[in-house]
Amino acid sequence: MKYVSEFRDGSLARKLAKAIAQAADPARSYQLMEFCGGHTHAIFRYGVQDLVPENVNYVHGPGCPVCVLPVRRLDDAVELALNHDVILCTYGDMMRVPGTKQKSLIKAKAEGADIRMVYSTQDALRIARDNSHREVVFFAIGFETTTPPTAVAILQAKTEGLKNFTVFCNHVLTPPAIAHIVNAPAEEGEDPVRIDGFLGPSHVSSVIGSAPYEPAARIYRKPVVIAGFEPLDVMQSTLMLIRQINEGRHDVENQYTRVVTRDGNRKAQRLVEQVLELRKAFEWRGLGTVPESALKIRKDYSEFDAEKRFTISSKASREVKSCECPAILRGAKKPTECKLFGNVCTPDNPMGACMVSSEGACAAYWTYGRKREAAAAVKEVAV
Repeated sequence: MKYVSEFRDGSLARKLAKAIAQAADPARSYQLMEFCGGHTHAIFRYGVQDLVPENVNYVHGPGCPVCVLPVRRLDDAVELALNHDVILCTYGDMMRVPGTKQKSLIKAKAEGADIRMVYSTQDALRIARDNSHREVVFFAIGFETTTPPTAVAILQAKTEGLKNFTVFCNHVLTPPAIAHIVNAPAEEGEDPVRIDGFLGPSHVSSVIGSAPYEPAARIYRKPVVIAGFEPLDVMQSTLMLIRQINEGRHDVENQYTRVVTRDGNRKAQRLVEQVLELRKAFEWRGLGTVPESALKIRKDYSEFDAEKRFTISSKASREVKSCECPAILRGAKKPTECKLFGNVCTPDNPMGACMVSSEGACAAYWTYGRKREAAAAVKEVAV
């Protein structure tokens, strides 16, 4: 299949592996963070880590918006569904993420809440049209990739005069998070996370372009390469990062030129700017409060803002005890360093979002066999 098979070609992979081995200086190590979980899954699914030298290490980053959503916001969604008699519409990955006391949306649904899984904002609008006597809340979540459809849905609701449709907006932005990661101090009890360069998000960049990463790359002197999701994309981007690091450069380069441009999708950006605006700050799971890293609904469209229409109690929230998901999201730990991984925490019984999300690092380790590393380590200690 054109544009797929050629990016999974074994002979090209071997050539790239040889080029990476030649470019990597054996006297130093390279710590490369893949921001997006799609890259993490590509690395493990195709064994990319095994094709690069031992001194080239991939550091797993925030992964996906499901993973970085703080427990408090999930708890708010559960409260909306249970206490306000709304129809809550959400994407599938959010259904099983555990909140405080392991209360998830799917458990709230089992208790009688009307929670419906949707595939798009259009599904949520259809549900609002079909249930004019009920309040319908769309639980909006995502990086910049899914933000334009949310803006379009709000515009459609306004045009159609849908009075029973609101959005619980949790859209977050990637460039501020990258800047925060490289500038944040180490958490208590953790070693500082060293990052030499970033594999930049691909689908996100198709919307915002590559230009928004330039300030962080320049200020913090960290190269960024926008990388596609196929294994050869990741390997070529790795080579590009290694060459930049060797040369002391810190540019934003675009490997994913078949999709991403410097300016991105201007029409989508204008739609978002029309309906949404920056929040002063927003909490990310694992990263803490990140300034100007999320969006909220503008005052002109406040009638469609669930946070304005409904009162939420904002009770104290907390992570599942001993879950290392926050540390994994900031690159401080790997899934196999969490004592719950593969033991208490499995895809059938997830303790954290990183195991639930289809793009989570824990899900990648489990799906593609990295759980064997933990089992081998336990066996070695026992011997």
